[in-house]
Amino acid sequence: MHDILPDEFAYREKIEKAVRKISLFYGFERIETPMLEDRKLYERGTGLSSEVVSKQMYTLRTKGGDALALRPECTPGVVRAYIEHGLAYTFNPGKFYYWGPMFRHEQPQAGRYRQFYQCGFEVLNSNDPVYHAQIIQASLRACTESKLKQVHIKVNSIGCRQCRPNYTKKLKEYYRGKLSKVCRECVKRYGDNPLRLLDCKQEKCAPYKAEAPQSLDHLCSVCKRDFKQVLEYLDEMKVPYMLDTTLVRGLDYYTRTVFEVFIEGTDIALGGGGGYDYLSETLGGPRMPGVGSALGIERIIEAMKLQEVAPAPRVNARVFLVYMGDQAKKRLLSLREELFEAGIPAHEAFAKESLKAQLKAADKEGAAYAVIVGQREVFEEMALVRDMKNGNQESVPMKKIVEVLRKKL
Repeated sequence: MHDILPDEFAYREKIEKAVRKISLFYGFERIETPMLEDRKLYERGTGLSSEVVSKQMYTLRTKGGDALALRPECTPGVVRAYIEHGLAYTFNPGKFYYWGPMFRHEQPQAGRYRQFYQCGFEVLNSNDPVYHAQIIQASLRACTESKLKQVHIKVNSIGCRQCRPNYTKKLKEYYRGKLSKVCRECVKRYGDNPLRLLDCKQEKCAPYKAEAPQSLDHLCSVCKRDFKQVLEYLDEMKVPYMLDTTLVRGLDYYTRTVFEVFIEGTDIALGGGGGYDYLSETLGGPRMPGVGSALGIERIIEAMKLQEVAPAPRVNARVFLVYMGDQAKKRLLSLREELFEAGIPAHEAFAKESLKAQLKAADKEGAAYAVIVGQREVFEEMALVRDMKNGNQESVPMKKIVEVLRKKL
C-alpha cells in the first residue's frame, strides 16, 4: 500500500487529462464498476488458473456468507455491467474507458503496489479487427500524450478455440522432454495452462521459450486473416510495433490479438491487453466478442520520472487574502464566498497572524494580487489591493472588489 501525495497527483492529472482527451477523440464513454464484486466473477472470468486469481486476489466473506473479492482488474466487471444493464441497446458496439484502484497481493517493488491504479479502454460486442488496432492505438496514445518517449508495442496472436488446441498440443509435445530442466512454476503451468509456459520470466527457462513452437504458425485461416488486418491497420496509423511470438499475456480469457505497451530499451511494461471472444459467454451472457487494454498508472509515472517528464503545472490562485485582526478575518470569509461565486480563486494563510508572514506566503504561492483588510478597512467597507510584483496598492470599496480584480486578472 502507498499514500498518494500532492506531488504525485500532478503526474496523475497529466495522465488523466491525456486519457480524457483520447476518450473524447475516439468516442469512449466512462464507466465505473464496484471495487467489491462477487468472487466468482473473477474465478470464471479472469480464470482460476491465472496467477491473478490463484495467488494475488484478495477475497473475503461477509457476515451474511457472501464470497466477495476486491477487484484485481476491471474487464470482467465492465463486461458484467454491459450484460446486466442491457447496454447493447444503446451502445453497440460499446466503447468504454475506466480509471480506478485495483488490488493484488503482489510483492511490493518499484511500480508495483498492492493497491494500484489502472486506466483502460474496452470495445464490446464487435469482432472487427479494426477495434483491436484502435485499442492498441488508444493505449499507445495515452502514454505519448502523457509525453513519454520511445513507447512501442509488442503484438502477437494466440488464436481462438478452433486453432489454439492444436497449438497447445504442439507446445506440450515440445516441453514434455524438458520438464526436468525448467522451473517449478513451468512444470505446474504445463499441466494447468500450457500457453503460459511462454509467460515465464525465469532465466533458466529462456532458452527453451526462445525455441518453442510459435502460435502464428498454427493459426486457423480466420485468425490469420484477422491478425493480418490488425497489422495493416497499425501500419496505416503508423503505430510502432514489433512481433513477439512469445507474448501470451497472463489472463485466461484472451483470444486472438494480444499486445503489450513498453518503453524501448527497458524492461518497463506500461500495460497491455487483447481480444476476449468468449468472456461474455463464460460469465453467463450471450456470445459477445470484445477487446480491451489496461495501463498501470504507477508504471507510467515511474517512466515519466525516468524520462524527466514534467508533471502537470500547479495552478495557484492569483489572489491572496490577507487579514489584520479578528474582524478582518471574519470579513474576508464572506468576501471569499463572493469571489467564489464570481469564479475567482483566492487562497489565504489564516493560521498566520503577522502581515509579513501572510505576504510572504502570498509571494511563495505566486499570487498576482493580495487583498489586504484590517480593522479600519472593515469599518470603512474598503480593502487594499496590492500588486505583488511592484508593491503598488490601491484602496478599493468592498462592493467593487470583484469588478476590479476581474479587470486586473
